[in-house]
Amino acid sequence: IGVAPSKTLAKIANRAAKKKEEYEGVCILNSEALREDFLKHTAVDDIWGIGPRLSRFLKARGIFTAWQLTHMNDFWIRKNLTITGLRTVYELRGIPVLPLENKTPDKQEICTSRSFGRPVEKLQELKESIATYAARSAEKLRQQHSLANTVLVFIRTDPFKEGVYQNFRVLSLPVPTACTEEITEYALHGLERIYKPGYRYKKAGVILSSIVPDTGVQQNLFDTRPREKSRKRMQVVDHINQKMGSDTLRFASQGIKKSWKMKRENVTPAYTTNWDEILT
Repeated sequence: IGVAPSKTLAKIANRAAKKKEEYEGVCILNSEALREDFLKHTAVDDIWGIGPRLSRFLKARGIFTAWQLTHMNDFWIRKNLTITGLRTVYELRGIPVLPLENKTPDKQEICTSRSFGRPVEKLQELKESIATYAARSAEKLRQQHSLANTVLVFIRTDPFKEGVYQNFRVLSLPVPTACTEEITEYALHGLERIYKPGYRYKKAGVILSSIVPDTGVQQNLFDTRPREKSRKRMQVVDHINQKMGSDTLRFASQGIKKSWKMKRENVTPAYTTNWDEILT
């Protein structure tokens, strides 16, 4: 955790909190002397918003640290680094100019994909994985009160081994939707079109795009799907899963054993969010 008067300084403090044990995970830049000291030990490469090209440009002119950059003339900074670079320098000086985002902006594309714990050859196992990823993507879609117009499904083998194969299929939905059942149906249809037997698949995924808000959606005159019932059904599923735990209710197409799932032996313990992992 990094705490500072501006976003850019907070990024520097956060970096120190992660790398230096003496801060024990929390670094607070609460004095001018501390800010100056940190800037003197921060390379221009490590400044949030300064990319490789600008970094090379600054080093070629003898500017190697954030502290040196903050002491450059504002006119020179704006001329060479544009107004964006000037904002970054103001932030480094402790003057906040980048507003805080109280609400995370809605995603314009939602992707759910994983590498398999072992190579997968059977179409049925691929279907289970795609159904699982489609359900997770649809859940994310509903969380931000949005609907998707397009479903993309992809599969690929290990690119570092012989017999490489990868393919994808894009499917347009007749009406924007966040219904797990409908999205899964289209995703599985796309999988069947691109699946080839005889390959050992390493990864698969589902991407939802052309996302729009779930209000004021143009309907299809020839659409016969009971969308209001589907919407209420999804509300019940989400409510139960939020209350009882993820996948308490799920579609049968997602499978039960899921032997293809990604290995998670080294996953970070959830000491504060999982009753079974609380330290005693």
